[in-house]
Amino acid sequence: MEVNLYNQKAEVIGNVELPDSVFGVESNNDLLHQVVSSLMANKRQVIAHAKTRAEVRGGGKKPWQQKGTGRARHGSIRSPIWKGGGVTFGPTKDVNFKKKIGKKMARKALIVALSEKARSSNIIVVDSISLNAPKTKEAAGILRLFQDKLGRGGSVLIVTSSADKNLYRSTKNIQKTGVIEARNLNPLEALSYKNVILLKDAIGALEKK
Repeated sequence: MEVNLYNQKAEVIGNVELPDSVFGVESNNDLLHQVVSSLMANKRQVIAHAKTRAEVRGGGKKPWQQKGTGRARHGSIRSPIWKGGGVTFGPTKDVNFKKKIGKKMARKALIVALSEKARSSNIIVVDSISLNAPKTKEAAGILRLFQDKLGRGGSVLIVTSSADKNLYRSTKNIQKTGVIEARNLNPLEALSYKNVILLKDAIGALEKK
């Protein structure tokens, strides 16, 4: 698949070939759903935790004797039926939401996601984006030049071949904009953004990945 190659001023400076092995694969929504669901589950953090009667502080002594008081028998004031006692069947931090996914499935899902982006013309290839210092205003100006090609209001993911601290810091405060290295790209990240700006060097890195 041949597409236009732009510079950071949004000017066409030539053409570039996107390999069909990465950007020309047939759709597979079932695979995408399975892999993305697994990635979302693996990111889930377990926060809610209710203490059981074994975890609640206090209650080591029997409140009163078993017989002879006329009251109901109790063994601990931290029983779930007491105020301040443990919780029965409450949420615990021991729950595990992790899902395993095969490497081949994850790679194929990423290829499918990128192919969908390419078919819908949501991928733009840029020769390079060079920033001498972390400047949000400068990065926003570059993205503004590509608005006509990306569409207004659409989120943008910039895929680089290697870590670029200046680019990352410059886009950190720009809404709906992200930067990621090609080696760290996954189907969830690719589908979380409407548009992808692909730096030319990242094409080889994606093909290798």
